[in-house]
Amino acid sequence: MPGYIKIGISGGTFDPIHYGHLIVAENIRNTIGLDKVIFVPTGMPPHKKHKNVTSPIDRLNMVKKAVYTNPHFEVSSVEVEREGYTYTIDTVKHFKRIYGEKAQLYFITGADVVKELTTWKNFEELFTMCKFISALRPDYIDESFYSEIEHLKKQYNADIIVANIPMVQISSTDIRNRIKEGKSIKYLLPECVEEYIYRNNLYIKSDR
Repeated sequence: MPGYIKIGISGGTFDPIHYGHLIVAENIRNTIGLDKVIFVPTGMPPHKKHKNVTSPIDRLNMVKKAVYTNPHFEVSSVEVEREGYTYTIDTVKHFKRIYGEKAQLYFITGADVVKELTTWKNFEELFTMCKFISALRPDYIDESFYSEIEHLKKQYNADIIVANIPMVQISSTDIRNRIKEGKSIKYLLPECVEEYIYRNNLYIKSDR
């Protein structure tokens, strides 16, 4: 259809965002042929109710700095600005209202999330509103993962695309621990994000 665009939605705490997040998003954009990827830092993620999460504004600012040079990446503050806990169904509805029928939405997840999808709020409605892209390593072997995808397709008509993406072994948890321990985080995340972290004394006294 005229003006039809394919939009990827990459949600997460991004605490902090690192090269692993960016590499996965760019590879998926190329592989699936997405017109753009919108990064959506969570506000108050319900699955981390009992954990400390860095200020939403700081996480949002880091994501903005990290994606600035990529014309195909955007950042949305919709979850940061939303009061209370943030749910994927509300975010997808937000982008549906903005783009309407002229866009196909793709929600990007990791392979480990697929088995949790039926625990998400209004997941059946969510399956009717967007497709899912599950990123996993090319050598990933887990029969239960593929069985779950087949189950979701048959039971709920979920549209889940498996994208084999070279994974970079970088984690936000490791980065936070390195900072707390006074270790280098250079080359694990964009330099502009590293500078923001140290300028604002983030994670220095983290107990996570």
